[in-house]
Amino acid sequence: MFDRILTNCTVWTLDPARPAAGAVGLRGDRIAAVGRPDDLLPGATRKTIVDDLGGGTLLPGFEDAHLHWQWTAASLQQVNLMNVPSKQEAVRLVAEHAAASPGSGWVQGSGWAQGPWEGGEFPTAEDLDAVLPDRPVCLRARSGHAIWVNSLALRMAGIDEHTPDPPGGEILHRPDGKPTGLLLETAEDLVKAHIPSPTTEELAGWMLHAQELAWQCGLTSVQDLDGPPAFEAMQLLHSRGQLGIRIVKHIKDTYIQHAYGLGLKPGFGDEWLSIGALKFFADGALGPVSALMIEPYEGQPENTGISLLDEQQMLDLAMEGTRRGFASAVHAIGDLAVRRVLDVFEKVRAEEARLGIPRDTRRHRIEHLQLVHPDDVHRCAELDVIASIQPIHGTEDYPMADRYWGERARLSYNARAQLDAGARVAFGSDAPVERFEPLHGIHAAVTRRRLDGSPGPEGWYPEARLTVEEAVEGFTRGAAYSAGLEHQRGTLAPGFLADMVVLDRDPRTVDPHDIPRLRVRGTMTGGIWRHGEWCGG
Repeated sequence: MFDRILTNCTVWTLDPARPAAGAVGLRGDRIAAVGRPDDLLPGATRKTIVDDLGGGTLLPGFEDAHLHWQWTAASLQQVNLMNVPSKQEAVRLVAEHAAASPGSGWVQGSGWAQGPWEGGEFPTAEDLDAVLPDRPVCLRARSGHAIWVNSLALRMAGIDEHTPDPPGGEILHRPDGKPTGLLLETAEDLVKAHIPSPTTEELAGWMLHAQELAWQCGLTSVQDLDGPPAFEAMQLLHSRGQLGIRIVKHIKDTYIQHAYGLGLKPGFGDEWLSIGALKFFADGALGPVSALMIEPYEGQPENTGISLLDEQQMLDLAMEGTRRGFASAVHAIGDLAVRRVLDVFEKVRAEEARLGIPRDTRRHRIEHLQLVHPDDVHRCAELDVIASIQPIHGTEDYPMADRYWGERARLSYNARAQLDAGARVAFGSDAPVERFEPLHGIHAAVTRRRLDGSPGPEGWYPEARLTVEEAVEGFTRGAAYSAGLEHQRGTLAPGFLADMVVLDRDPRTVDPHDIPRLRVRGTMTGGIWRHGEWCGG
């Protein structure tokens, strides 16, 4: 009857029809039954594997609704500047990395953020020149919306005081006109064009390493927002039978016409790798103060951010997308960017109604939704637009949000406000901008605190805290819904894919501040243990 039975566990199904159970029976890569051990064990044959989960808590596998898989995999090979406390320490780590990999090639890294550094000022090319004057250096900001380079990299890219800003980007300059070494938004491409790309084989190898780390965190599915090289490496792994994490591949607007030309539609692929939504950007980010704002940034009366696409351009993209079967996933961080995207979706929904397209078949979403004006809080729910939020951004970014947005920050990173308004939410990490551990995201959503306890016992704007159940649902059913796959994953119920995670304790019963310390004892995808105590069984 069953190929495998999982028993001696608390089963948190996320299924409203049967929220709890004590055992799960599998047949192939699917769940065949959920119930009491006494009901399922009689279905065991001599060939049935019975896994005793030792009193652990069994949940649907976690899904990250927004990350960058190529960038994440590559960052694991580069200088890690996440949470570096000072510019001086960042420079030291770059020099150390270069010494460990001698040669003349590019030194790359990511994860720096100037906000927490003393003075909060952007670093410069001269800072890097002091330790690496003869090798090009490119360091991606934590936000992904700025790069920090040395003078050699500027010269290789032909950037000087006469170089104009590209559309949608900015080259920062010193008072004497010379570039500082900071490039924002599309200006990054001036340097990136000179950095050799990894081969598909190299990238696939990096992804295998990232996949192992993802399993260790309980991740079984991800939604990726990188470009074609990522898709090529994913397909290579899939063709070799090495893809053990499910991937929905969203397509950037830069490449969407190629997809249209081939006749690709969302859902094309299989249960391991499939096509998702159309992705495009409305604005920049908070870190480089380029998110598009209704009112200027605090202390910067002339700065309201950068618009990467105007409203008509976004409307044209979203309208063509919906006519061709694609939902749109739009990056919007500042409150003006969010408002413009909502205005676009309002027009798109009206056109869909005219054409008889059901809303449920176009799961439009706003990625990040970091700052929302009070007048717009209700609009995601009214338009049936998914709030695709990364809870850990709130706890990591709150000092910058307070500094640049002031009192407006009360409605930033606020999934609570969206849930209370009736919107659907999906959670992710934006890795490698933040770590992709779902338990850390759940902790951030529930406590609004960092791991070190800051900003205090109640958390940052504690009225925005979620329940554990709401946070877990964002990383399971909510994420699956955002991809149109809620009937395959995100729930433990008969017919669903056998993608599961075993935790040593129940996150609903531990102190919320202990959630990041829960241990992932096992991760399963497609009925196969990929990580943990039962691998090989």
